[in-house]
Amino acid sequence: MNIDVTLNKTFDKNYSELFKDTTGNSGLARLNPYATGSFSISYISYQTMFTRFDPNVISETFKQFEANRAILSNRLKGENKDYAGSNPVGPDGYVQGYGRYAQDVLIPAFLAAYTNKDPMSVSLIKNSNSKLTSNPFSGLLPKPNWTITYTGLSRLPGLEKVFTNFTIRHGYSSRLSMNSFNTALLFQDPFHAGYPYFIDPTTGNYIPFFLIPNITISEAFKPLIAVEMTFVNQLTTNFDYQKSRDLSLSLVDYQLAENRSKQYTLGVNWRKKNVPFLRNIKIGKKGIKLDNDVTFRLDYSLRDDATSNSKLDQNTAFGTGGQKVVRIAPSIDYVVNKRVNIKFYYEQNKIEPKIATTAPVTNTRAGIQIRISLTP
Repeated sequence: MNIDVTLNKTFDKNYSELFKDTTGNSGLARLNPYATGSFSISYISYQTMFTRFDPNVISETFKQFEANRAILSNRLKGENKDYAGSNPVGPDGYVQGYGRYAQDVLIPAFLAAYTNKDPMSVSLIKNSNSKLTSNPFSGLLPKPNWTITYTGLSRLPGLEKVFTNFTIRHGYSSRLSMNSFNTALLFQDPFHAGYPYFIDPTTGNYIPFFLIPNITISEAFKPLIAVEMTFVNQLTTNFDYQKSRDLSLSLVDYQLAENRSKQYTLGVNWRKKNVPFLRNIKIGKKGIKLDNDVTFRLDYSLRDDATSNSKLDQNTAFGTGGQKVVRIAPSIDYVVNKRVNIKFYYEQNKIEPKIATTAPVTNTRAGIQIRISLTP
């Protein structure tokens, strides 16, 4: 039994500073330090991965995300006592400065909803950045991903007479990413409270230390379960079930793109020895009798993808893409001798799109393939 665990965290920054001469030629002082960067960690978010999903219906998880915003808004009022402690709560339940589209509200509300956590305990984005090298996402800790392989079943008493190999695999990987961010030039914290002070008159929200346009979560069970069996009669079968989800939250137009995919794969491979072929064909006075190995193979796979967009406070969701792909490929492979191999094959790929703007496609190919090796 093998277990592999991975833990990753990446935090990158680039700096650009404006200087002015404050004492003639004697020195330089910083006018407006500016930082850009990216952030990525290994993550765990499968808690809501198996919920019901319809591309044209708002999910319960998305509704929870919307509801979490008011909770986070009031929580931030209690955290930011110096600046927001006396701010009024509007009739919609949001605190002035921490509205429904405030970045410091949206990010923790999103993470709480899609990891099924309490919005009162989820980590907040750090604003007390005393220097540019500090990490505003230090509260988001990397979490382990894993791969598990177990090969011991074929060694159990009784099973060793049936199987020569019995392998079970399972794996999970997830990543939380912010592809880009930059410092907000209008951020203010005059009393060093560790929270934003300046409210943008256009949006009515506090301007945070960092501006983040997009946050993504990509996760996959690859596989959720996979079984590979080899029998003593040289029959090999395998089954693989994979499931993945990609979430991309835009903090510019306040919509969430969600893509879900699942795939089933089934394979059967059987090798039969001493199968007669071309027994009755004669060349001259002698007939040809070939008793060589033949391999029968069948591959089947089904992949189902769907993409949905949901906009905050619009009470709408709509499918933007997706397709169902079915593949079936039987084949017969016959070894004539060490130099000649004959293969009969058939393969069909059928694509059924989930949006009306794309036409269904079916590709079919079949034939006989003869391979001849000229090496001595």
